[in-house]
Amino acid sequence: MMKQQIAKRWITAGIASAIVFGAVPPVVGYSEVYAQSEIAAENVAVTSSTELQSVLAELMGARKTSITLKYQGATSNLKDILKEAVNGALESDPYTKYVVDRYTYSWKGTSGSAKITFQVYYRETAEQSAYVDERVKAILKEILKPGMNEHQKIKVIHDYVVLNMKYDEKLQKYTAYEGLKTGEAVCQGYTLLTYKLLQQAGINNRIVEGSAGGQLHAWNLVYLGGHWYHLDTTWDDPAPDMPGVVKYGYYMRTDEQMRKTHTWNNVYPAAKQSYRQTLGSLIAAGGQAAAGLQELEKQLEYTLYRPDAALSTAQGIQAQVKQANASKQQTVTIRYAGSERQLVDHLGSLYDLGLSHISYLAEPLEGTHDLRVEIHWENN
Repeated sequence: MMKQQIAKRWITAGIASAIVFGAVPPVVGYSEVYAQSEIAAENVAVTSSTELQSVLAELMGARKTSITLKYQGATSNLKDILKEAVNGALESDPYTKYVVDRYTYSWKGTSGSAKITFQVYYRETAEQSAYVDERVKAILKEILKPGMNEHQKIKVIHDYVVLNMKYDEKLQKYTAYEGLKTGEAVCQGYTLLTYKLLQQAGINNRIVEGSAGGQLHAWNLVYLGGHWYHLDTTWDDPAPDMPGVVKYGYYMRTDEQMRKTHTWNNVYPAAKQSYRQTLGSLIAAGGQAAAGLQELEKQLEYTLYRPDAALSTAQGIQAQVKQANASKQQTVTIRYAGSERQLVDHLGSLYDLGLSHISYLAEPLEGTHDLRVEIHWENN
């Protein structure tokens, strides 16, 4: 969300005075929370934008709603100092930035000092944000296992959010707190919860704001192994909700890959490195982590890009289905080199294996001329 000034008015009447209204609009609507709490810090004097920013960041992080401070210094450019301090305070803590709904600030004073009053409205109270922090710790304790590397941590965090959240079709729930308490939220709630989980797990990430699917949207940008990658847990969660299903179409993506469906105007770190190539290089290098990364490569379906992965015959498809069925699975994903009409003919041979209710989902396999095909069946 861009910070946006919605109104501005300056008054001069003997002593200098001003009032400014600002807003931090949500990506899609908002649910306002206003909890009564007050900080009076008139005896704490700040003398620069940097000092003011530091104090504001601390107090907004504590969800204080009414803040009074004393500024000592020339007030001729106080307007710019206040703007810089508020913007800096919000940027210093991405989670708080997206929890702040709107704010006002006013000041009165002389040419050498001023009393500044801030009024801040939040979408989460201090108690609600504390609940998010405690739940995040508990979730990570549950899903992170000893010996996991950062690649594996990102994967289980992504999967947890997708599996435990449902998109709020009514567009009423926008925070991580609402997402944790009700299991529903819009993209902002998904993104904030993902941000908190990654952050607490020691993984540097940022929040991206832009648009996708014709509406305002938010997602995460993750830093791993010297590279940045886009991660969109909202778009990897099927809608309507499909319990137990996790998609990876927007998992650790480059700018080029994301721009096919997402747009953004703000400047963010460039995401240039293919994650599939990253995993492939790490696996080829061997080492203790190679086995875990190979399993991750399989889960993300990157193995479909191996030179020998493409199937074009009924026999090849049967072999894949037999192998999966022997492992008590009733679904398999393959890469098919051929037309969808040919695919349907070849899938018909699966009835010879004693299977029933055979269905499939075919879509282009990114970066190839082949199809990615999900095959589902039941045993007679």
